[in-house]
Amino acid sequence: MNNILVPVGSSKNAVSHLQYAVDFAEAFGARLFIVQVYNVYTKAGTMIKVDQIIEKESKAFLEDLVSQIDTKGVEVIVKTLKGKLIDTLELACKAADVDLVLIEPRTNSIKDEVYLGKTSGKIVKQMDVPALIVPEGYKFSAISNILMAVKSAIIKKEGVLKPLIAIKDKFQATTDLLLVKTPFHKEGDFELHKDLKTIVNNITTTENPTTFQGVLEHFQSHNPDMLCVVRRKRGFFAKKWEKNTILKKDFYSRIPVLVLSGLK
Repeated sequence: MNNILVPVGSSKNAVSHLQYAVDFAEAFGARLFIVQVYNVYTKAGTMIKVDQIIEKESKAFLEDLVSQIDTKGVEVIVKTLKGKLIDTLELACKAADVDLVLIEPRTNSIKDEVYLGKTSGKIVKQMDVPALIVPEGYKFSAISNILMAVKSAIIKKEGVLKPLIAIKDKFQATTDLLLVKTPFHKEGDFELHKDLKTIVNNITTTENPTTFQGVLEHFQSHNPDMLCVVRRKRGFFAKKWEKNTILKKDFYSRIPVLVLSGLK
């Protein structure tokens, strides 16, 4: 894992989140890109150079945040980017060859009942780059036990497990696989791909209406310090992410959640 991108909003948790990002990047010897995306809508005939003003303020805001953290020798690159959020972030990820995006659950929302705010939800739902959702105020520590929950172990997309493998190898973490048989289960769903076999230590099979309910049932017995799930078109979180915002009553995690892009 060489390049990590952190989109920054205006949350009160920004400094804590950036410190986690630095600590995480340091463990991998990775470069850290801290970015803020802005969009400007101007009226015809406006003489004020709004773009330049916002860009300057945005950069000053990011630099002030960085000044409040211990960068620990990590190469930190600060960028302000103009454009639509997802399109701009995807371009940035391609240009910088980003391996992982670190996001806060709520970058702007102040509602206590919200787990993933509109911006964070949009990033996780629409971007094709693996994401790590870091709980508010969470302090970095070595990862010892990962719980990966899927309803299908079929893998067709090359390299999709790279972030999980990198984290497992770096911390010598145990990886428990939870196979959740849902009403939509198909023959062959639980046939493990060779790449998955090489990284899994323990396998648990359960039957639940949804993958999320399977996680709730088995979370305590596995006691993980990182949860790994897969983003599918109609998979984990699909309905909850249709409106981007996710409420805590629908899903909530006190530990980091690694979201892999679709396996197929």
